[in-house]
Amino acid sequence: MKMRVLRPWVLSCGVLLLCLVTSTESLTASRPAVKGRHGMVASAEAHASQVGVDILKQGGNAVDAAVAVGFALAVTFPEAGNLGGGGFMVIRMADGRTTTIDFREKAPAGATTGMFLDSSGNFVPALSQEGYLSSGVPGSVSGLLLALQRYGTRSRKDVITPAKLLARNGITVNERLADDLNGLLRWAGKYPSTRRAFQPSGVDWKAGDRLRQPDLAGTLQRIIDRGAEGFYAGKTADGIVRQMEANGGLITARDLRDYRAMERPPVRGTYRGYDVISMGPPSSGGVLLLELLNLLEAYDIRAKGFNSSETISLMAEAMKIAYADRAEFLGDPDFFPVPTERLISKAYATERRALIDTAAATPSDRIRHGDIPLPEHTQTTHFSVVDRWGNAVSVTTTLNGWFGNGIVVDGTGMLLNNEMDDFSAKPGTPNQFGLLGGTANAVQPGKRMLSAMTPTIVLKDGQPWLVTGSPGGSTIITTVLQCILNVIDHRMPIQEAVDAPRIHHQWRPDTLWYELRGLPRDVVRGLEKRGYTVVQRSGTQGWVEAVLIDRAHGWYFGASDPRGPGSSVGY
Repeated sequence: MKMRVLRPWVLSCGVLLLCLVTSTESLTASRPAVKGRHGMVASAEAHASQVGVDILKQGGNAVDAAVAVGFALAVTFPEAGNLGGGGFMVIRMADGRTTTIDFREKAPAGATTGMFLDSSGNFVPALSQEGYLSSGVPGSVSGLLLALQRYGTRSRKDVITPAKLLARNGITVNERLADDLNGLLRWAGKYPSTRRAFQPSGVDWKAGDRLRQPDLAGTLQRIIDRGAEGFYAGKTADGIVRQMEANGGLITARDLRDYRAMERPPVRGTYRGYDVISMGPPSSGGVLLLELLNLLEAYDIRAKGFNSSETISLMAEAMKIAYADRAEFLGDPDFFPVPTERLISKAYATERRALIDTAAATPSDRIRHGDIPLPEHTQTTHFSVVDRWGNAVSVTTTLNGWFGNGIVVDGTGMLLNNEMDDFSAKPGTPNQFGLLGGTANAVQPGKRMLSAMTPTIVLKDGQPWLVTGSPGGSTIITTVLQCILNVIDHRMPIQEAVDAPRIHHQWRPDTLWYELRGLPRDVVRGLEKRGYTVVQRSGTQGWVEAVLIDRAHGWYFGASDPRGPGSSVGY
């Protein structure tokens, strides 16, 4: 998810949250974690969280609730919730089964390697980030329905009707949503379909207004009636194709008809005796998370202190190494031989750890990807759900940019994604998040673009313990990493772990970022003395939605990030 603006209320929360701290003793949570006895939903929006809990109360399991939340977010959180995007789901069933659902968007069949380059071979960012060429074939509907079919217990009508009613009857617009919708219309109001969907009265939104989305309600009803065929064929698909053809887009009826979400095995690792289950390629999130944890496991993070210059230096050096590997080795495994097992192995981490200088920063231009031989031949939102039986689901979905590319498909109420920017349009050229890539993530027809989404479930003593994830583009992986370190190494309660200030390094550019007012000056000076270029962000990093399970006392704790509008609801 690309956060285009930092709203004043987020900045205000950030100032309160990101106090000058160097130890966990001085940290206090922004609010108590939400407690529940029988289940918990943590998502980016209160209506959607309540929809999920209602499904749990009606006897649905965590997968049923997660699917219901996914559809509800398309209505109540249009900035990133979606039908026209894609994402990943990590599932751990109470009987021990683990799996992931890959519903990442795909490049249309008409996509070409040089489609975002000018006649001189230069990358043109506007082509991959704006307009109709920027959209990949959407996967959210296919993925949510696949999860429901294979692991849920309720009907499509049961889990989608709440979202349909919210779209038809409307929701009261709060200050956040009013600001976001007005912001959308300032940059995407040039599209008549977007104005018709989100500015029917012709005036700006204000808190207290009612947002009704009848076209979106109709789209949801067609999915209830016909399942995936109600989206990938018929009126909805016809609308997508008609608008693509009229505006130079590439998505065809066949692209939509041929799309299938996929079930893939998760990537798994361990950290200090905990089992970590996450999303594998075409997400880079799980692979890099496990590589980072493996690199850091050799150090006594707790003894070095929360966000001390020494701890931050270790994290930053590990991040450089992992992101250098990402640029070289990560892509769609159906097109590129991703060396997943090698990247997440403890032995590989031991080799790569030799690059870490514990006393000084290693310049990024001296760090390259690992030596792994390959065979020859290639605005996001998160929610976490647990139920009374011990099923756990971690889901991250995306449109990529804030409101995707801002284009609504006429008659559907659905926003399109701009995920094509997540491909490596030209080797060595960064995308909108500054991430580099090469052959592994080059544009190819039918290929899934690389992602940083990191939906994750951590097991303690073989049982689900922490369910977490975040939006945030390239910072997703490091945000999830720090949430896990905060709970395991720094022994923070879950809300404090979510609230705590964050840092980020992604190898290139060679910059160590920290959140607004997130580090005291003496720590910044200590990092600069070690050789880091340290930059304070103008805002915040990530919006974590996490659930921690305390089996000993029979509680579920939900923690929604105060940086965002999220809401945890338990029962």
